[in-house]
Amino acid sequence: MIDLNNILAKSIQNGNTTLLDHTRHVVTAIKKMAEGFSFPFDEQMAVKGAVLHDLGKAHPHFQRRMKNINARSLADEREDESYTHRHELSSLAFLPAFPKEEWNILIDMVVAHHKSIQNDVRNRGILDLDDNDRNWIENHLKDWQDWFPVGKEIIEKFGFECRDITYDEAKEALEYAADYCFHKKKGWSRWRGLLKAADHFGSAFMTETEKQTGNLFEIPDLSFYQDKRRENELYPLSTVDVTDPRKHTMVIAPTGAGKTDFLLKRTHGRVFYTLPFQASINAMWKRFKDTIPTKDIRLLHATSRIVVGKNIEEQILQPLAGSSVKVLTPHQLAAIIFGTAGYESMMLDVEGCDVILDEVHTYSDYSQAMVLEIVKALLTLNCRVHIGTATMPSVLYRQLLNLLGGPENVYEVKLSNDILKTFNRHRIFKVEDESEIDELLQDAFSKNEKVLLVYNTVKKAQEAFAGFEEEYPDVKKLLIHSRFKRGDRFARELTLKKDFDENTTNEGCLVVSTQVVEVSLDISFDQMITMCAPLDSLIQRFGRVNRRRTKETIGHYKSVYVLKPEGKALPYKSEVLKNSFDQLPDNGEVLEETEIQRKIDRVFPNLDLKQIDIHLKFKDGQMVMKELTDNKKSVIVEALEIESATCILEEDRDAYMLAKWEERINMEIPVNWRTIARYKDDYEQLEAGSHPFVIPQNPEDYEKYGLQLTEPETFL
Repeated sequence: MIDLNNILAKSIQNGNTTLLDHTRHVVTAIKKMAEGFSFPFDEQMAVKGAVLHDLGKAHPHFQRRMKNINARSLADEREDESYTHRHELSSLAFLPAFPKEEWNILIDMVVAHHKSIQNDVRNRGILDLDDNDRNWIENHLKDWQDWFPVGKEIIEKFGFECRDITYDEAKEALEYAADYCFHKKKGWSRWRGLLKAADHFGSAFMTETEKQTGNLFEIPDLSFYQDKRRENELYPLSTVDVTDPRKHTMVIAPTGAGKTDFLLKRTHGRVFYTLPFQASINAMWKRFKDTIPTKDIRLLHATSRIVVGKNIEEQILQPLAGSSVKVLTPHQLAAIIFGTAGYESMMLDVEGCDVILDEVHTYSDYSQAMVLEIVKALLTLNCRVHIGTATMPSVLYRQLLNLLGGPENVYEVKLSNDILKTFNRHRIFKVEDESEIDELLQDAFSKNEKVLLVYNTVKKAQEAFAGFEEEYPDVKKLLIHSRFKRGDRFARELTLKKDFDENTTNEGCLVVSTQVVEVSLDISFDQMITMCAPLDSLIQRFGRVNRRRTKETIGHYKSVYVLKPEGKALPYKSEVLKNSFDQLPDNGEVLEETEIQRKIDRVFPNLDLKQIDIHLKFKDGQMVMKELTDNKKSVIVEALEIESATCILEEDRDAYMLAKWEERINMEIPVNWRTIARYKDDYEQLEAGSHPFVIPQNPEDYEKYGLQLTEPETFL
């Protein structure tokens, strides 16, 4: 009798889970997912794949590693080290337990649930081994008769018959799998995506899998947003009919018009809600948690596990499939067009859902190109796409409209000029030189006004804040940008909202920021001083001033001061800044909402989309790389030039080396690779976690200013 309690799927350090229990967890998850995804999976076939996927972990080589047992002798130890063992390939030796006509689907599910079949980073895919290791089959079947009974018993535990499989039959099965993979065509495998999604879920929750699957694939309860009592003429979109039968939506309206409510009311199924920046995502997630009673509201970005708090189940749940509502950046969806690891699961998860793309105009040229490609992919996955923006160049609007099928397929909503005029709220003053900032601040503080001062780069914000500390020691101040530890950055976002925005005491204050406050943060200041930026970005920044909309505030204006662009324009283009500055009114003239579209079209008469085609794997409605393979994760970083490196402070080095992953995330400071590349030989880079660079900095300086580096064009 085999003691299945002694056959591990997870090591002692990773849960000490037995192979039988792990298989049960994955079977539970895959049943729910086969039913929940919009593709009509055969549940019985899905269960067979889940039962098969990890049976190769019974191989003695794998078991010795799980239990940290040394080889039986020096000769055995040398033999163990001489070959590569992939447990999923050993699992395929059990294919003969199932009908031959089911093998292809089972191979799709099992053979690459951890690695590509080919061109794996470490050359461990089945075709890599078939090309480079003539003994790979023998190694994966070593001692077959000793561990075959384990797999046989597990298969039978789930109600499937398993006859005795000879060594030769197992070998033929592996040869068949290699040949099948060799002849794979371009495309993508839903079955691989299904197994990976279920495996990740079962591995994440282990004994809690059945409990946690209970809330998967729920349609969100949006009754709060659909309540007729929320209709209010102050928020004109709240009174617009949402029942138009057209599948997709495009709405252009000023900040505060009710876009979020309107877009949500246009949805019918599970929702993916995208926003460009971390701070705005965090705020939107909290808003949904407070207003949508459906339990499974998730948040997905680099620090989402920090934001959701100490609830371990919620931390684990964030990146997994099946959420009711998921708030994320478009970069998280980018796997579906770049074909990076896990893209099949993401495609299954989003297929047939409602996808809200909010504030799409704020993206860089690279990211705009990415969003257009994502929209193309979403349409092939039968998604309903809803686009909302406060400002968008007409050329971009027309391109998105055409992609979505034109007016016959898109419900277009724009506000009338009479309504737009009620959103006039800013008097604009052009400022010739930064030396005028002090006089503006002194005047504002004398009136106890709350001032938001926005710079385009982290370095400028840090330098300015240091000066203000000396000049205004008694004024309440906050500096916020991306160069704080992830945990500290989130804490500052909370402070910004609670102690500066919601503070009702009659005292002036100053927040110095980069554009991290630009989009969707529900904060309202009395006055803004800002460096010049592209006009669409400026309009967004202005939305943080005089934001609260009441009957009393309509027709009342507050001041925005825009610095004339001079010298280096990075991270923007000088011509765009000059044209944007020229389009602004001056001398306290009101910025008319009815004129904004015309002004933006003058600044952006053409689309300047960066070509990312070289990195794309989803083109013309189909995947153009071989099935069961992945593209390297780094292609997204290369294509979009996003922050791709991390730093830690020298004082955190030892703690980081000993910390668990969630503790490490709190210590990490994200930076653009080009920023740190020039210093990469000057700083130690750890071989742990995210491989951060160790930066010596006075802890007190960090607490005041964040990480201090010289950067070429980082501005978040």
